[in-house]
Amino acid sequence: MSSIDESKQFVPLNIAVLTISDTRSLADDKSGATLVDRLIAAGHHLAARDIVADDVDAIRVIIKRWITDEGVDAIITTGGTGFTGRDVTPEAVEPLFEKRMDGFSIAFHMLSHAKIGTSTVQSRATAGVAGATFIFCLPGSPGACRDAWDGILAAQLDYRTRPCNFVEIMPRLDEHLRRPKAQGASA
Repeated sequence: MSSIDESKQFVPLNIAVLTISDTRSLADDKSGATLVDRLIAAGHHLAARDIVADDVDAIRVIIKRWITDEGVDAIITTGGTGFTGRDVTPEAVEPLFEKRMDGFSIAFHMLSHAKIGTSTVQSRATAGVAGATFIFCLPGSPGACRDAWDGILAAQLDYRTRPCNFVEIMPRLDEHLRRPKAQGASA
């Protein structure tokens, strides 16, 4: 079981929230608001917030922009993870992943199953890393967003969480992009 190491200082992250919906606006976006409220209450910063229609290209434009933005450490999307014809979030975002985070989906479904039973199979929640940015794609319900934040993300996005957390590995996410020094080169 994880625990908080109180001897370590909290490290606030810059987190962007994207709601994917054909019908929501900022005024009635309960899932996005749930995520924003929770990440701010935890001590993180809202780096950006947007709403986009269920359209692969439109979703990718925003996600790609945030991946390249040095002021965004993590992206959380809500919506579009179901099975209807307009649910395209995994199709839009997963091709951008450099590494998939299969454990996130498993942990999310375990939490969800405890609350809603077998209905959890109707979600294609997913996560990964792209451009040294963590990306988490959640279902569009406020309950699913609460469960994912409270049960997984709050701890994993907290540097004080032991035995391990995402924050402590952030400096090494892009180490594969660094070129090794040429033989004989001086420091």
